[in-house]
Amino acid sequence: MAFLPPAPATAAMGDLPKRLGWTFLLLCCYRIGVHVPVPGVDAAALVSFFESMAGTLFSLFDMFSGGGLSNVSVFALGVMPYISSSIIMQLLQVVSPDIKRMAKEEGQSGRRKITQYTRYLTVLITVVQGLGIAIGLESMTSPAGTPVVPVPGWSFRLVTMATFSTGSVLVMWLGEQITERGIGNGISLIIFCGIVVGIPRAIIQSFSLIEAGDMSIFMAIIILVLMAAVTLCIVFVESAQRRIPISYAKRQMGRQMMGGQNTHLPLRLNTAGVIPPIFASSLLLFPATVGQFSTNEYVKRVADAFSPSGVAYNIIYVALIFFFCYFYTAIIFDPKDMAENLKKNGAFIPGIRPGERTQKYIDDVLSRLTLSGAVYISIVSLLPMFLISNFNVPFYFGGTSLLILVGVAMDFMNQVQSHMINSQYSGLLSKKGRKGFARR
Repeated sequence: MAFLPPAPATAAMGDLPKRLGWTFLLLCCYRIGVHVPVPGVDAAALVSFFESMAGTLFSLFDMFSGGGLSNVSVFALGVMPYISSSIIMQLLQVVSPDIKRMAKEEGQSGRRKITQYTRYLTVLITVVQGLGIAIGLESMTSPAGTPVVPVPGWSFRLVTMATFSTGSVLVMWLGEQITERGIGNGISLIIFCGIVVGIPRAIIQSFSLIEAGDMSIFMAIIILVLMAAVTLCIVFVESAQRRIPISYAKRQMGRQMMGGQNTHLPLRLNTAGVIPPIFASSLLLFPATVGQFSTNEYVKRVADAFSPSGVAYNIIYVALIFFFCYFYTAIIFDPKDMAENLKKNGAFIPGIRPGERTQKYIDDVLSRLTLSGAVYISIVSLLPMFLISNFNVPFYFGGTSLLILVGVAMDFMNQVQSHMINSQYSGLLSKKGRKGFARR
């Protein structure tokens, strides 16, 4: 037993290669589904129609669906119905005591029930959106006058509803599988993938604008510098922390004194991450999309007022960002629970009494951090909107897309590093165990 074979190199990496493989495979399946069209749609007329709608709300919606909307594919709705249902369920946790009890007191079984309700609600939302989009597609025509749907009617509407519902459920399942079997948050990675694949097309579009004279080379350089500066700002803020000092009281354990250590409680400056802009965009896209597809003149005027370059859209967008920053932070962090856990473990904040004073102190710090994070997200999201409306910059270079790209990429790399560190510790422990066994 003294000559045990050395551990293979793959064992030192743990299950990281397998998880990366699952993530890549499932994202490839998603990208394949984006290019599977819904039956009964004239592809050429659809392309002409969407080219005439470039720079409007459709471009933003198409970005979140990874190009699925412009293709009217089975994944046209993307992850937006799932995000909308998640928002509704999280809001219900505040309103409904039963759902709140499920989330906090029933543990894993309660969370499974909430996930199940979220799935049912996703299907309901996709059915409603599918019907609205099907009716809207029937009223669309290309600039040349060719109808997008050659044979309209209830047969087309039912097929479209069933296809969109099935596609949204499959996207939801793919996201859950990526989270469980792969690395990172599956829904965020699907949105990330949809934005990344559209960047080459946006670059080509930018070169076309320069060649046509709609954008000068000097302005293109300024935009590149601004994008780099915004990216650096996002990386800096996403990594920034407010460290609250924590001290542990000394305890007598037999003949030894335990405790007396000093540590800190790290609180991120942007606690909510990329969730607020995604949730805000999701809520604004649904009514605005219905308005764009509608043939009613009054509804169309309301939809035009909610264009991304409009004042009403941006005001409501900022208000929703602030709301979801505070709402999501309140769900993630409970100052009362933090204060109680610190008190139970014999820890305290220097200069602050344990209990209610500690709770109030943590609450005040979180409120200030959330306000700063909301202002930061709003500035990053609105600054490129000015460039989009005035200099025809593609949506893929907007602040929301940059925030999602950088935030999801940083979270993904952090999870990869944590898997590698865990694998290294596991490898060290297994080597010690083999050495001890060999000595015996």
